[in-house]
Amino acid sequence: MEKKEKTIEMLRQVQAGTLSPEQAALQLKLDPFEDLGYAKIDHHRALRQGAAEVIYGQSKPQEQIEGIVKAMEAKGSRNILITRVDQYKAAYLSEKFSMKYEPCARLAVALPQPVEGRGAIVVATGGTSDMGVAEEAAITAETLGNRVTRLYDVGVAGLHRLLRNLETLMQARVVIAVAGMEGALASVVGGLVDCPVIAVPTSVGYGAAFGGVSALLSMLNSCASGVSVVNIDNGFGAGFLASRINQMEGIQ
Repeated sequence: MEKKEKTIEMLRQVQAGTLSPEQAALQLKLDPFEDLGYAKIDHHRALRQGAAEVIYGQSKPQEQIEGIVKAMEAKGSRNILITRVDQYKAAYLSEKFSMKYEPCARLAVALPQPVEGRGAIVVATGGTSDMGVAEEAAITAETLGNRVTRLYDVGVAGLHRLLRNLETLMQARVVIAVAGMEGALASVVGGLVDCPVIAVPTSVGYGAAFGGVSALLSMLNSCASGVSVVNIDNGFGAGFLASRINQMEGIQ
């Protein structure tokens, strides 16, 4: 049970008279963060923001990642996202914890548990080369409790592939458009749907694509309204933001 659900349950106990207000206040004050020396884990983040801390794995030694996961596990966290983690670190961690790992996305979910998805998020890519970033977005959103539909390789080089999926796109609460090269997919999708579009530029492209800068600038200059842009290759950021939008009050 995540911190937010635990807190709600605790408040219900106070309401029912099985827990005193003083005991509840003490529990809320205990360990808002934990200092491991190399990391200060924010155990109250789920309470404040609705989702626990996410571990950025790329520049951390595997032993540090292990220590953070252990500390979060001790506080009841499950479905712990570890982003940008390579196969070697993933293999090490899988010996310590139950874990799901997607090498294409370089994304792991430690201590996985089933999550009931809600709403409708669509993740679309311009090409198959964008799938790693798209999977980072899709798995992030699914882990945070959202239903995700994948539409891969539906870029503007063959627009009929995208148009064949109009019904799916128009039923979405949020669309994540992932594309490299000139990044035109986000503008096209933005002109078709009535929901927020999160554009993710990728570093896919030839020399003048400048490692995704070309797609980034195209998406920032989109003529379609309702398109927002995250950083180059930031699938995690797009998936997290899409989850926030999809789970806003009143959206089912």
